[in-house]
Amino acid sequence: MKAATCGRIVFGASAVLFGVIALMWHDAATWQNTQHLWSLPFGMIIGGCLMAAQIAGGIGIWHPRTARPASIVLGIVYLCFSLACVPDIVAAANIYDQYGGSFFLFLSLVWGALALYAATEANAARAVLLGRVARVGLGVCAISFTLGQALQLRGTAQGVPSWIPFSHMFWAILTTIAFALAAIAILLNRQALLAMRLMTLMVALFGVLAWIPRVILLPGNHFMWSELAETLLVAGAAWVVAESGDASLGRAATE
Repeated sequence: MKAATCGRIVFGASAVLFGVIALMWHDAATWQNTQHLWSLPFGMIIGGCLMAAQIAGGIGIWHPRTARPASIVLGIVYLCFSLACVPDIVAAANIYDQYGGSFFLFLSLVWGALALYAATEANAARAVLLGRVARVGLGVCAISFTLGQALQLRGTAQGVPSWIPFSHMFWAILTTIAFALAAIAILLNRQALLAMRLMTLMVALFGVLAWIPRVILLPGNHFMWSELAETLLVAGAAWVVAESGDASLGRAATE
């Protein structure tokens, strides 16, 4: 197996960041929807173990020898995080979670972990199949990202840095349309690789332009750190799914 790719490095580093801040700051602002794990029997211990496993998995995917088991660990962790968001969907806590916003955010990370697992698969046909499943899964999540922004356009616009040219609403609408076009391209497998790469770039820019400056200005705000970590995790997941698509094309070409 090849050395860690850029997408895998970003995905792993973001996993480590999220796990570390969650263990450092055991509060709702950091854990957000995953705090529902605390309500389970031994929930504090379970949540802590999942965050520790996320850190171990994030480090493990950087190394060829441990990438396969680490991808499984991350897949399990993020599936648990997705399920922890279900209570907010049932309770319809807000319009974003009513339509599964946080659920699909963490589910996109599951597809990233699956794409990593596919990259370690020796059987070419199985690797291609797993890569396709990850791609379709990411496309479904992109639909949720579209709805999440469309239903909260004003909130999305407020997140646009003031120094960026044009109006905040312009960028909110433009990025929402971009998510919609990416979802269509990925699901229909028409220029899917390009769509995943551009979506990766867009989400990464959200982290760099919107959340990193806020973290620098408000280092004590745990919510900002959590949003930065989750944004970079989504960017990393989309990146590794795109890399899986590249690898699938390469394998298909050699068959």
